[in-house]
Amino acid sequence: MISQFAQEILAKGKPEWVAIGRQEGIQIGEQKGRQEEAASMFLKQMRRKFGQTPDWAVEKVTTAKLEQIETWSDNFVFANSVDEVFAS
Repeated sequence: MISQFAQEILAKGKPEWVAIGRQEGIQIGEQKGRQEEAASMFLKQMRRKFGQTPDWAVEKVTTAKLEQIETWSDNFVFANSVDEVFAS
């Protein structure tokens, strides 16, 4: 059930704040998609190089921001162990 006020706003068309909110939502979704794809690819590379990836590493990667995953990806190139990938 929609209030009379909400019905009047909807009848007038989409206000500017709806468009702004929609654009922000799209940007957040795109960023989340890039993060998830980077995490997936990075974990795949880790499995290929080191075998079974420890649960702690999977958790760390899947909850990390994109920038952090990129840093670990750089470390990965020269790392000899999973621990070296995540070393500061």
